[in-house]
Parts: sequence; C-alpha cells; structure tokens
Amino acid sequence: MIKLFACDLDGTLLNWFHATDKVILDAVREIADAGAHVAIATGRTMRTPFDSGFQGAPIELLGSNGSIVRDRKGNVLKTFPIDRQALEDLLRAFPTVCFDCVAPDGTFVTGSREEREAGFKNRRFIRRLIMRGMRGTDSEQDSMHFKQTADQVLAHEVCKINCHVLDPGLNRELAAYLAEHTDTLVDAPFAPTMFEISDRNVNKGAGVAWLAQYLGISEDEVAVYGDGGNDIRMLERFTHAYAPSNASDEAKRAAGNVIGSNVFHAVPKHMLRTLREERSRTVIA
Repeated sequence: MIKLFACDLDGTLLNWFHATDKVILDAVREIADAGAHVAIATGRTMRTPFDSGFQGAPIELLGSNGSIVRDRKGNVLKTFPIDRQALEDLLRAFPTVCFDCVAPDGTFVTGSREEREAGFKNRRFIRRLIMRGMRGTDSEQDSMHFKQTADQVLAHEVCKINCHVLDPGLNRELAAYLAEHTDTLVDAPFAPTMFEISDRNVNKGAGVAWLAQYLGISEDEVAVYGDGGNDIRMLERFTHAYAPSNASDEAKRAAGNVIGSNVFHAVPKHMLRTLREERSRTVIA
C-alpha cells in the first residue's frame, strides 16, 4: 500500500501554468485525510506549505532538490549541506558569478538584486513561467540577502546553489569546474539554462528515502513522480515510479511507467486512483 506520494512540481504535479488549482489541492487533502502523505520534491526553495500556491495544504517539503526536508508546518527536519571547503573553493574560484546560496535560514546571494534578475531576462515565455518559481516564493524573497561576501555565505549551512551564467565562456568554465569536482559536488539542473549545485550525495531520491524512514514508511510503500533531469535519481530508486507523458525521455526511462500529461492533471488523478483502489481492496479484504 502506498503511504507516501512524492512529486516534482513543474511539469509534474503543477498544471500547464506551473500553478496549483482546485484539482491538485483537493487531491492533496484527500490523500492526507486518508492518513497518507504527499511530499513535494522540488528544485524550488520552499520554506512553508503556503509557498508555490499550496495555501497551507498538508504537505511535507523536500526543497532545493531534496537537500532541505521540512514537515507540514515548515519546520526543518533534515539538511544535507554542501561540504564547507568545497563551497569555499567554488565561491573563490568564481568571484564574478552571482550565486544563490540556499540555507535553511535564508538565501545568500553573492551579487546584487539587479545581477540576479538579469539571469531571468530574455527567456521565452514558457521558460520564464518555470523560472518564476526558481526566483523564490514570497517567503523566499523575504529571506534573501544580497551582495554577500564569501565569508558571509560561509557563515551559513548552505545546502544548494542556483545560478544562471549568461557569458558563454564563463558558463563553460563553471561547467568544466563542476565536471572536475564530482567527488564533492553535483550539478542537477531541471533545465540546461541554469546550474543547481549541491553535495554529491544529495538528490531528491535520497531526500524522499530519508523522509520515508523518518515517517516509518518502507521504500516499497512510496510512489514518486517526476519529469526532468533532477528527478532521475528519485525515479530510478523507487519501484513505484511514474513519469508524465510530457517528461523527458531520460525521465521516462528511469521511471519505467508513463502516465498522462500534467496538462490534464495526470499526476494528482493517478495518486487518487492509487489511493482509492488500494483502500477499497483493504476494505473488501
């Protein structure tokens, strides 16, 4: 029986507008009322169940690609921080890059607000909709600190780094640096337009597995859903893994099970159908 449903957001649980709606929120609440759990596994920096349109719905949060795990009230349960030396080396190697350094107590940006916003400009309309979520929710915007020095950043438990590098040469240099430091860092972006850097052992799958253990749920009682590059490890880890039809080919192969499109609410409908069928069999038995 599935007791924990873990879902990516953009392209998976959210609708075509990259937003929640009544169908999604009703599904989350029905699952919670039945005694099961819905965990949001996202690259976004979610700090409370009110972020990203969830209106305080009963969800656990695995934000920043699973590196910060929070309960239904937004309290931090577990962090997977980047090695401090690896973080310092990266910051000092690229002093001109505007890094978003995400920690449980805020996001510490090495550039100005204007430099950060520049990375989100000149994108196609659909891409900008997706990137809007990566810019930070209301609670995230309130906890952003700009023009942070390396020493100021290092004073915090940084779990993930986001950045856009518009200069092609500098972009290649950063990509090459990360390729040479896979012993400490991993880059798992949802799209090739940005970098999403965390500790080499951190991914959504590891975060979901930790949460399941914390909740007393076995891994074969977990169902996961994802559509992109930062979902691969999660989809590969769990037996009950599903990708929507709009997912990347890599995500579909990792999941092994393909359902309908997120445009038609395939994920919340599949979650509810699974819940209802399993509960119905239990009642009959």
